[in-house]
Amino acid sequence: MLHRIPILLCLLVTLWGSAVTAQTAAQAPQTQVVEEESAIFLVAHPAFRDLEYRQTVLLAAPIPTGGHIGVIINRPTQRSLTSLFPEHEPSKKVLDPVHYGGPFSRGALVALVKTEASPGAGTVPVMKNLHLAFRANTIDKIIEQNPNDARYYVGYVGWRPGELKTEVDRGLWAVISADRDAVFRKNKDMEGLWEELVAQSRRIQADLSGQTGIRLESSEQGERSSPRAPLLNREAGGAELPPA
Repeated sequence: MLHRIPILLCLLVTLWGSAVTAQTAAQAPQTQVVEEESAIFLVAHPAFRDLEYRQTVLLAAPIPTGGHIGVIINRPTQRSLTSLFPEHEPSKKVLDPVHYGGPFSRGALVALVKTEASPGAGTVPVMKNLHLAFRANTIDKIIEQNPNDARYYVGYVGWRPGELKTEVDRGLWAVISADRDAVFRKNKDMEGLWEELVAQSRRIQADLSGQTGIRLESSEQGERSSPRAPLLNREAGGAELPPA
């Protein structure tokens, strides 16, 4: 079972290094207010230099506690799942490489799975037919039953209630409606995703400025804080949702 050998997952984090203090974002543009009811893409501002988040695209969704949870979607690694778990036969069926999902619970594997129903305990619905799974035995089941209906990440990103809105207001992120097809692009097509969405966010801002609907606000310069206590409790090989 995957939860018995989490130490192998730590090999991936060296591909990206540790978090550093973000430089102040200069001349941050206007950004959209976070919509609480649906998944969103967060596109890092070009002046956002924190190595954890520089030129990243995040998929984020609200959770029942009032915060948000998500993963970085455009940082694939060179490691396959089977290279981490060579004795786990079902992992050999996973075709895509493991991705780096974020600095929270770096030793835990999480899975973003395409399914109509919840794949099991310890999952968060992200958008229609898409769930983020944190519990090790649920991820085991996904790998064993539908290995290529999911993308696998080491770590994730979390926000307490109100934190994400504050970051958006400060201009760290542009907000765009999430697109499931973009989440599951192949590696070669992921390379230009950040640039593509930066250009798209600028077009949206130009089109929507002064209109009703998605409200645009002037944002302040700022930086993403270093990760604090995660929203989910880390366990061996997985992360657990907090009790209700």
